Amino acid sequence: MRIKKPIFIIGTLFFVFGFLTWIGSVLIPYLKIACQLNSVASYLVAFSFYISYMVMAIPAAALLQRTGYKKGMTLGLLLMAVGAALFIPAALSRSYISFLTGLFIQGAGLAILQTASNPYITILGPMESAARRISIMGICNGIAGVIAPLILGAIILQDADGITARLAGMTTDQKKDVLNTLAHRVVVPYLVIAVVLVILAILVHLSGLPELDTDEGDEAVGIANLSKTSILQFPHLLLGVATLFLYVGVEVIAGDSIINYGPSQGIPLSTAKFFTSCTLGFMLLGYVIGIIVIPKYISQVRVLKISSLLGLIFSCFALLTSGYISVAFIALLGLANSLVWPSIWPLAINGLGRFTKTGSSLLIAAVGGGALLPLLYGWLAGHYSPQHAYGMLLPCYLCIFYYAIAGHKIGLPIKTSK
Repeated sequence: MRIKKPIFIIGTLFFVFGFLTWIGSVLIPYLKIACQLNSVASYLVAFSFYISYMVMAIPAAALLQRTGYKKGMTLGLLLMAVGAALFIPAALSRSYISFLTGLFIQGAGLAILQTASNPYITILGPMESAARRISIMGICNGIAGVIAPLILGAIILQDADGITARLAGMTTDQKKDVLNTLAHRVVVPYLVIAVVLVILAILVHLSGLPELDTDEGDEAVGIANLSKTSILQFPHLLLGVATLFLYVGVEVIAGDSIINYGPSQGIPLSTAKFFTSCTLGFMLLGYVIGIIVIPKYISQVRVLKISSLLGLIFSCFALLTSGYISVAFIALLGLANSLVWPSIWPLAINGLGRFTKTGSSLLIAAVGGGALLPLLYGWLAGHYSPQHAYGMLLPCYLCIFYYAIAGHKIGLPIKTSK
């Protein structure tokens, strides 16, 4: 019973993660129109948001060492509120740089929040069922991810196809007026988001969320770590960081590129704006499967193997088909991706003991894959085609498969899987 309240609180925070993370899929086509951007420039939306994880992850670990988990979560929420509030002057001035700055600050707050909440939920119970608990968090994240693009897309992408068509025949002044009106559409939604984040920060600060001690660890871990003086002495963690970097990249590509991918396959934007919610819907299905089967029927390691293989299969079919069928396989990557994060986290931080906070910060830094790989996808899509650019997913899923079969065991004296 004692574990239910913390899970509810952390689940609420994961809902916030999902909402703010996946509205990026709507912001990319929206800002592409409102700020008149090319494909590469539009993917700076994802870059600005996710690169902040790389910048803030190590400072976040140092912050948590001083404040503990609960105060760190509160500070993260307040920082996110500041970033959301910056969207108001950005919209009023239609300044792309200001939008990107707001996204960077939101990402920085999320980096602090995730550095605290991911290890917290992992060590809140037995390690062998950690993927199950993270899957529960994933459902909270995924529900928000389904809802967010639908709500924000309905507000800011209303008549987007018509606006794009009419812009071509307008004078410079007419175009400026239409684009300014379009930019102003985000003012009210982001004002509401900022207020909600401040309220959540206050509630978390006043909550009875218990502080967990990760510095001691169990006796076996403590003995194994006596000779360890640096986080760099845990190769299974470092490989986990690299694997998570690739995974977050492919996850963001699957969710954030699918709306822009639709029109390249002859599908109108008015229909394509719902595609991210389809991807997130498949992720939700995967989380439900994880809750049911892990660890009762299948281990975290085997789930990771299956997930990476599904990613390879779906990517290949997306490349070999066209139209709605190809889009469907990109959406199905949500299913393949759903249990990768929950499986990598417990495998990567297993056995870290007093190095857990630092190890978690490195894993959060790996979220920077969501900044760099989508930017590479945008470049490939602009120089070749949006469909051919998905070929970059294949080596990423192969690396995830390697971590599942061997990488998570390298240098680890404690047996973690069969």
